[in-house]
Amino acid sequence: MQPNTDYKKLLTDVIQKQMIILGPTIALAKARNVKGLTVADDGSVVNIEGQPQELIQGLIDQFVQLSGLIVKKTMEPLLSAYPDGVANTIEKVAEATAQVVPPTTPPVAPTTGGTQ
Repeated sequence: MQPNTDYKKLLTDVIQKQMIILGPTIALAKARNVKGLTVADDGSVVNIEGQPQELIQGLIDQFVQLSGLIVKKTMEPLLSAYPDGVANTIEKVAEATAQVVPPTTPPVAPTTGGTQ
């Protein structure tokens, strides 16, 4: 398999996994925000333009914006199965998402006590 084919497969796997988690509409919209990726309606990457590692990082960044560490954790096993160059991307994502502050729970409205 050629390197670009490997990267297309990796990108496709990531997108399709996120389609299951986030739903196809959101996952495809986020994937199509990445300049240099051409994504079919089934989530498969049909064309890549540019540096594959930058495209992977851009794709992960899109999903991390939505759900931070949850996305990172779901992608780690998937990305670890791919070429060594991807390991550096995983480490960068881990560093970047470690700094993501999880959303806070909205304050609970005070209840009024007593009798009427």
